[in-house]
Amino acid sequence: MDSGMQHMNNKGNLSKYIFDLANKTPDKYAFIHPSSITYKELQTEIDQYVSGLLKIGVRKGDKVLLLVKPGPLMFIITFSLFRIAAIPVMIDPGMGANAMEKVLSKLDIDVFIGEPKAHLLRIFYPSTFKSVKHFVCTRKLFLIPTLSVYSLRSQNCEASNAVSTKSSDDAAIFFTSGSTGPAKAVLYKNSMLHSQIEILRDHFGYKADEVDCVTFPLTGLLVMCLGLSIVFADMNMTKPSTLKPKLLVQNINDYNCSHLFCSPMVLRKLAEYGNANNIKLPSLKRVMTAGAIVPPDLIQSIINLLSSDAEIHTPYGATEALPVTDITGKELLNMYSDDSVFSEGICIGYPIEGIEIRIIRISDEEIPDYGKIDELISNEIGEIIVNGSVVTQEYLITENPRMSKIWDDQINNYWHRMGDLGRKDAEGRIWYYGRKSQRVITNYRTLYTIPVEAIFNGHPEVFRSALVGVSNHNNEFKRPVICIQPYKEIGKKWKKHIISELIQLAKENDINIDKFIFTKDFPVDPRHNAKIYREKLAQWAQK
Repeated sequence: MDSGMQHMNNKGNLSKYIFDLANKTPDKYAFIHPSSITYKELQTEIDQYVSGLLKIGVRKGDKVLLLVKPGPLMFIITFSLFRIAAIPVMIDPGMGANAMEKVLSKLDIDVFIGEPKAHLLRIFYPSTFKSVKHFVCTRKLFLIPTLSVYSLRSQNCEASNAVSTKSSDDAAIFFTSGSTGPAKAVLYKNSMLHSQIEILRDHFGYKADEVDCVTFPLTGLLVMCLGLSIVFADMNMTKPSTLKPKLLVQNINDYNCSHLFCSPMVLRKLAEYGNANNIKLPSLKRVMTAGAIVPPDLIQSIINLLSSDAEIHTPYGATEALPVTDITGKELLNMYSDDSVFSEGICIGYPIEGIEIRIIRISDEEIPDYGKIDELISNEIGEIIVNGSVVTQEYLITENPRMSKIWDDQINNYWHRMGDLGRKDAEGRIWYYGRKSQRVITNYRTLYTIPVEAIFNGHPEVFRSALVGVSNHNNEFKRPVICIQPYKEIGKKWKKHIISELIQLAKENDINIDKFIFTKDFPVDPRHNAKIYREKLAQWAQK
């Protein structure tokens, strides 16, 4: 049996995965790039940091804010925190300092470990960190009192013992991207992280002899528990839009990476560069992309770079429930034709084994218990709700936690309302129609973002479009407006011509839309750099 899989029945402390691998395959590389560290050396590093963390008083259940750039140090500290059952708190700095302060101020952080720039938050928002007992920096700071992270490394330390943990223990706190409202603090239990690791092994087929190219830290942390070797992509993972695809190609080919997980935006940059320069990525066995829409042309573009037996997966999920569905790129290409892409939603695949998915009638109200839901039949459009071992049960910070959860007495836990709209077809596949909060309720029908935008995205001058609603005489209905981002700048005369063609497209598809606004670019989320901030576009369109 694969050495990275023999211990998968372990449901205890997450760091045990790493220590088991260090015992079974001590000379195997845990990290390959930018530095080479074996699993045995990684175990020693973790032991050293555990000793230092314990000396300053970090204990089980302490919340540790981790603002360290993705790389070996971040992973070492994270597994050290898991070792003592402290709770790493991870938030996307791309959301901006003000947004971070608003949500972090509601958490009682015990320890702050961060880059020098991150410690500026202490100066501008001192009340947010009044509960912090220890401030630790990745470098020595002279003007702000902090510990150096390297001072935590106790060179003469004994082997650490993993703090006992149960499946129900708190394991980590991850924040949502805040793309459709204030970021939420999602509490991960120990069992959820174990279940995600098992899905990576059993459904996606990760094996210990593989090499993972990391562009998104959480995936890298999980696959390491299966014994993979890690290559950290040469990119700023907090700003994926700055990616230089040439460097990513070098990372993959130089180190024979077999797996790549990335956002669709990163994948498109890689595909465009690869196709333009006749580049092949023969070592890749598996490509996973998620976080935003994955159109068929992107799937085909990346297939051109891969070997014939490589697989592309487009799983669907959210910070609160990840992953819940999956489908391969080849199956998607067989389903879509060029003239009907997304006109009936985006196929996001089949529920992963052990995940239950229901489509219920759309509601903007709380649903207190599962007995009160109105489940829809095949191909009816409604809300997507999910339940399973990777579905979180609670938020630590959110505006209205009851809006997102539905209690079920039969299974004694919550269903999660994804905030997304969709349908389930006769084959059991789920089709995505857009965010519930972004649907536009007009006086004649309800419009969903994905199928409506598909109509206009087919126009040869349109790079992408976004459906938004603007207030219409202060009544309950909205006037639908389409924001257009063209491929290139368009003059006034040509713009009028294009608008007349877009109006005609709307009429042909029985949609009453005659207002189109052009803009050079759309605001997008910082995490994946692909989700459109339709709420911001709606405010702009309203003006």
